[in-house]
Amino acid sequence: MSEAFKILENPELGRYAAADRKLKAGDILFEETPFAIGPKLDSPPVCLECYCPVDGSASGQKCTKCGWPLCEECGAKGNSIIYHRKECALFVKNAVKFQSVDDSTASCAQLDCITPLRVLLEKEDQPERWNAEISTMEYHHEARKATAVWNADHHNVVGYLRGPCGLKNHFSEDLIQQVIGILQVNAFEARTCNGYAVRGLYPKLAIMAHSCVPNVVHSIHPSKDYKLVARAAIDVAEGGMLFTTYTYTLNGTAMRQSALKAGKYFTCRCARCLDPTELGTHFSSLKCQKCDNGLIESSNPLDDNADWKCTHCEFKTRGAAVLKASQVMQTELDELAYMEYGPERLENFERVYKKYKSVLHPLHFINTSIRDSLIELYGRIQGYEMQDLPDILLERKVELCQDVLKVLNVFEPGKSRARAMVLYELHAPLILLAQSAFSRGTLEGASLKEKLTEAADILKESAEILEWEDASTPEGILANVAKQSIVQLEQSIQSLD
Repeated sequence: MSEAFKILENPELGRYAAADRKLKAGDILFEETPFAIGPKLDSPPVCLECYCPVDGSASGQKCTKCGWPLCEECGAKGNSIIYHRKECALFVKNAVKFQSVDDSTASCAQLDCITPLRVLLEKEDQPERWNAEISTMEYHHEARKATAVWNADHHNVVGYLRGPCGLKNHFSEDLIQQVIGILQVNAFEARTCNGYAVRGLYPKLAIMAHSCVPNVVHSIHPSKDYKLVARAAIDVAEGGMLFTTYTYTLNGTAMRQSALKAGKYFTCRCARCLDPTELGTHFSSLKCQKCDNGLIESSNPLDDNADWKCTHCEFKTRGAAVLKASQVMQTELDELAYMEYGPERLENFERVYKKYKSVLHPLHFINTSIRDSLIELYGRIQGYEMQDLPDILLERKVELCQDVLKVLNVFEPGKSRARAMVLYELHAPLILLAQSAFSRGTLEGASLKEKLTEAADILKESAEILEWEDASTPEGILANVAKQSIVQLEQSIQSLD
């Protein structure tokens, strides 16, 4: 399959990608396998083959050859292990032992060396690919060298690999730091079949420029050696720039900018970041408490210290005060995320939503985060199962989904996985509301058919996007469920003729 992009270069962006032909939403841009894949930075003890959490204590599961973390199932694979094989041989050769830990939920500094080591070992095995795709990647050497993280990496990774691991004559300090920097700046998160987070180095995806409104989506297939498939999310004109995103699109501008500066060493100047209204969504705007109609917006979204001013009256406040208020609200949400998955959790999210309703713009990122949590809870927990929800709560779930879609249609337009998941959540309450109205006699047969057809179209759009995901992942499984539901729904619609 020919690739649908070309690499260009300019002084401001460096290398970037552009469409080499007119693209339709869903068109495949390219496929690639990762140069290396492994645990994320600051990972707690995980199996070095399947990345599931393991007990890192002396009595925990270990590889029978090298003694590093390996779950029982992967340990039984013997010589058929894939990802742990090369470092295992190195650890055995140099008698490098894993030091047991007391807290298996805390980050384990010993594992910080694993993914850089895998990149270095692949460099030896795939020198041509290293030279062509990896060696030219940006790693911000000077900027990283000025941080405390550099010193920690120098001790935990550079010193460890060149010392106990016996690689002093193989890899220089500068090369190892280059690899650490390449991973920090260019790696993307992936998920295993069971949903555990890992990071992978995908050179083609890393060439894509960043935007907080991407037009490129990608799916990663853990059952196929973490192969990545990148597609156009929307129609793209020939020669149009291709954008992925290096941050979470459902964070406000201040949070996105902070993450990009800390991890990627640049300031994003996309249209969304430069606009105080975030493209008309008011995703970071507050309601003015001094007048009835005003919204408080930043006078300069790229400056944390800039004043925030009301659009209707003379009120203004410092950026630091707005940031602190957002952090307080976010901390309250984070605490709710640790609650047991049950009715009390749902009710507390609704309580916090009402608490901040008079303070935040309806589409504020805090409200959007709460809606995400409520969408997941309504229909799934005891006392709030989908079939038992009264119409008023079915309408509540519809409203939640539609409000999140208002945001996603701007920030992740087109065929994005996030939109597909919300569309899936939307279809069921629409069906139940239509059936309820029909049973009460307030909806006639023709109107019922129209409502069910609308829900079927929503479900089809969701399934079309989700079927791009690995069949073994939750999203891939959901795609199959959706396709089966479409068949049943279409049969119900036909019976109304």
